[in-house]
Amino acid sequence: MENRKDILWRTYLVYIFMCVFALSIVYRIVQVQYIQGDAWREKAKQLTISYENIEASRGNIFDVNGNLLATSLPYYEVGMDVNAPALTKDTFNKYVNPLAEELAAMFPDKSKKEFKKILRKARETDDRYVVLHRNVSYRDLQKMKKFPILKKGKRGGLVYLQTNRRELPFKLLAARTIGYTRNDLRVGIEGAYDTILRGTSGKRLMQKVAADVWRPINDENEIEPKDGNDIYTTIDVNIQDVAENALMKALVKNDAAQGCVVLMEVKTGEIRAIANLTRTDSGMYSERLNYAMGYPTEPGSTFKLASLLVALDDDYVDLDDVFTVGNGECMYYNKKVKDSHPPEAPELTVQRIFETSSNVGTTKIITKYYSKDPQKFVDKLLTFNLGKQLGLGIPGEGIPLIKNVKDKHWSGLTLPQMAYGYEVLVTPLQTLTLYNAIANNGKMVKPRFIKEVISNGVAVKKYKPEIINEQIVKPNTVQKAKRMLEGVVERGSGKGLNITAFKVAGKTGTAQIAVNGSYGAAGNHIYQASFVGYFPAEKPLYSCIVVINSPSNGTYYGALVAGCLMFFLLLVVLHFATCCFFLPPRRWVLLVFLLLVQMVLLCFRKNLFLPRLQNFHSL
Repeated sequence: MENRKDILWRTYLVYIFMCVFALSIVYRIVQVQYIQGDAWREKAKQLTISYENIEASRGNIFDVNGNLLATSLPYYEVGMDVNAPALTKDTFNKYVNPLAEELAAMFPDKSKKEFKKILRKARETDDRYVVLHRNVSYRDLQKMKKFPILKKGKRGGLVYLQTNRRELPFKLLAARTIGYTRNDLRVGIEGAYDTILRGTSGKRLMQKVAADVWRPINDENEIEPKDGNDIYTTIDVNIQDVAENALMKALVKNDAAQGCVVLMEVKTGEIRAIANLTRTDSGMYSERLNYAMGYPTEPGSTFKLASLLVALDDDYVDLDDVFTVGNGECMYYNKKVKDSHPPEAPELTVQRIFETSSNVGTTKIITKYYSKDPQKFVDKLLTFNLGKQLGLGIPGEGIPLIKNVKDKHWSGLTLPQMAYGYEVLVTPLQTLTLYNAIANNGKMVKPRFIKEVISNGVAVKKYKPEIINEQIVKPNTVQKAKRMLEGVVERGSGKGLNITAFKVAGKTGTAQIAVNGSYGAAGNHIYQASFVGYFPAEKPLYSCIVVINSPSNGTYYGALVAGCLMFFLLLVVLHFATCCFFLPPRRWVLLVFLLLVQMVLLCFRKNLFLPRLQNFHSL
């Protein structure tokens, strides 16, 4: 009897608990549905309906002649609402076969049977959004709008979302300078002028129809995006093409690791061409790093111009002054300074020291007049803007190094070595800017890549030449520097560039490159060969620098490695007839002959005026 009461009591207790639990569930349902219903419905709406950003069409980048260097092309994700209210069952069944057939013909990655299966399954499961294909071009989208069912537009369930993809019509041509934007990474012109190019995003009301799948609710955008502005650069795509091809040939010929070339307009500082090529692991060359503006190195002999400008401008020496160079060797403490070739005589004038690129002569000049006050030499170099960045506005500009006497690494060897381009770091573009100032009669202008910004065909901003220093040295010093630079080409280390049609002025350079603080063992040195100058020497139009790193076929002197490339560029400038009016009348016959020879040679080059460099393997 007692057991029966105990069992009944437990049963009643469980029953009561179940009733209370059921009542609590009913109460909670009522509370959620009616008391808190509006709040939960609003929250659900917020989770499934959202305003999404619409990417604006990025502005175009053009060369100086209006050729397209970078543009944004629209691509689409095309989907279908197979259960759209206006799409009846009869219409769907009637046209699903021809629709699947058209889709399979356009997108062969799926068969007609597979497309039909996907559409029918979505219809049966009441799926409101099926992705038909991604990365659809604008042309293919227009064709799809004529497909069965889809030609009804939204009533037929057609849904498409636009994205923009950046394209370079000339592929690798000037790719590193054009640059890119990727997440927080900003490179080249694209990165520097991102705020101008990217425009303003729009807004569109989207509904979540599946996990990570959203579709637009309305046909029109709630807020239309505002496209970015266009940028016209200073680059000439034709000269750029020739520069890259010439650099490629020089690198291949000398089996070099990397190199760069820059062509700049003297008066304005506008960069007409800038090429940077690196040998990849596969042995080919591509534009990966911007050596011209981003990688300061010890320049070697091209720095001798800066050293002698200091001494000439301080009136310590003149071009006819004579210095003893002996057999081309001298010692500073435990360091031997040696010329690359035995000197032509034990004594040389300042002019011949520069023309023959004598390390011994240059270092003797500088140490004689500045060893008691080396900071005076350093301070003068800094007035040439060699100790700080140019402020190009493009990310990645290298930081130069001009040591001063308070530097912890300053030693008794620093001044002698600085004289001929060691224990200093400058980028090729900084070196070019100095030489360009001499060509520009002492006025130093900042190199620039942008000419103007265009919005809807109207110029909203024009970039003018920026002057860094109105007069870096006295006018008579400039004239002496010009005589030295012309002498290098006429009868010095750069005489391979001595063209009779017009004068070229410049300086060759060869430098040993330190790797991890070491210059390598004898016979295993790494070299950098270069040439920097301007032309025509009488009335300079362009300045140019060529740098070839790590040539390994046994030829590493600047006159031999970089000179052939510079000569090629000069012929290109002749081809465009940009400096013809500077030539004396008696040289016109020779000029016409050179142009005819060049035109014959260029006939063998593919796509010179409309280059499409898919890759450099075919060069």
